[in-house]
Amino acid sequence: MSDRKLTNSSGIAYYDHEDSQTAGPKGPVLLQDFILQENLAHFVRERIPERVVHAKGTGAYGKFTVTHDISQFTKAQLFSKVGNSCRIFTRFSTVGGEKGSADTERDPRGFAVKFYTEDGNWDLVGNNTPVFFIKDAKKFPDFIHTQKRLPKTNLKSATMMWDFWSFNPESLHQVLILMSDRGTPYGYRHMHGFGSHTFSMINASNERVWVKFHFKTKQEIKNFSHDDAVKMKGENPDFAQEDLMTAIEEGNFPKWTLYIQVMTGEQAKEFRWNPFDVTKVWFHDEFPLIEVGEMELNEIPVNYFAHVEQATFSPSNLVNGISFSPDKMLQGRLFSYPDAHRYRVGANSHLLEVNRCPFTVNNYQRDGAMADSSQYKDAPNYYPNSFDEIKPQSAYKNFEEDLDSNHVANFNRNENDDDHYTQPGLLYTKAMNETDRQNLVSNIVASMKGITGPKRDEIINRQLCHFFRANIELGMKIAMALQVNIDSNMMSHSTK
Repeated sequence: MSDRKLTNSSGIAYYDHEDSQTAGPKGPVLLQDFILQENLAHFVRERIPERVVHAKGTGAYGKFTVTHDISQFTKAQLFSKVGNSCRIFTRFSTVGGEKGSADTERDPRGFAVKFYTEDGNWDLVGNNTPVFFIKDAKKFPDFIHTQKRLPKTNLKSATMMWDFWSFNPESLHQVLILMSDRGTPYGYRHMHGFGSHTFSMINASNERVWVKFHFKTKQEIKNFSHDDAVKMKGENPDFAQEDLMTAIEEGNFPKWTLYIQVMTGEQAKEFRWNPFDVTKVWFHDEFPLIEVGEMELNEIPVNYFAHVEQATFSPSNLVNGISFSPDKMLQGRLFSYPDAHRYRVGANSHLLEVNRCPFTVNNYQRDGAMADSSQYKDAPNYYPNSFDEIKPQSAYKNFEEDLDSNHVANFNRNENDDDHYTQPGLLYTKAMNETDRQNLVSNIVASMKGITGPKRDEIINRQLCHFFRANIELGMKIAMALQVNIDSNMMSHSTK
């Protein structure tokens, strides 16, 4: 194999890569050494702003294959027949930590899948939990601030975190999951994934149903205990990254089975809770899991930065036959995710290899930073025009519907929807075994002991009321471990 010549970014060959051009062997460096200039200038620009959330993550390519027929629910081409398949890219992540933080931290895990389909790229952007802390996107910046660092000390704060949760009982369901061993999964291969939100599917007859997406791991569920997670944090802060990369390199390709739950419009009207509330689940005995297909990850990206760091996902990337719902958190993410990527990566981030649709893209978007005209060349940048043959297709019209109300207001998100305790209580009594319950209490107590300052007792007591309302035993065990005296006033609040 013949040697390849060394060039700069413009293809200009050069020889001296290690020694700067100077005036004499000990003299000053010359400004004309353009290779030095270019390499240093590129070096200080090699990083882009890290994600505000989900900064620490890993990713892999793979394949999704349809194994069961769900064409009665959706007209999406991917699901038109059993055996259809497409390439995918999946990114896993922690949520609150920075890019250099440990990936065994107690935290939810991001679970985002990009399906490269003939209908366009479909992004299913969720977490390893079926619910979330809040149900309205307007609260999201405040919530995330509490998971980050105090402005004064730049330290994480249990006080700030529990103060917010104690004021927002809607968070209790997710808090119990986070404080259980599910908050410290053993890497990314041994956890489930969820779309979390309610989405919709529309079939060829223009009939709509509501759906939730579930990825079930085929590697079995496996979690760290609190102590083992802390230990691994110090030994290998990149444990989850290494675990996934090693498995794929060894040919032990991780797999997940995709399921959906389906709810009709009539069932949604009669459902006990708001079916679009992301702090709630749909019970499997009422809305059973329907198998859809299998996801396999089998390819490590050749360059982490180019593929994993620059990957952009958005719930707004929905293909024909799959659509959104009135979920307030989802509606907020439809704007905030693509907006974040335009800021972080750029207006043309969709042209990068990991984000680019491998099939047909026809639009009138032009220019901007890092524009690549190789596809559209000198084609018109306006519509309608007399020169191209691009025509909107009626088959892709949006689903039409009548809304329940035309009254515009800032509606209280909890009005007539304030049952924050039944599902967390059932999670504790039905979904957890005795070991799970013991670990949950231990993890909550360990975290709440970090609450400090003059408002400590107020915050603890306010949060304890939520635990009591979910389950008396849960509240009592936490209160006793925190050495809090339970008075009749607290008990009366907990039973209201």
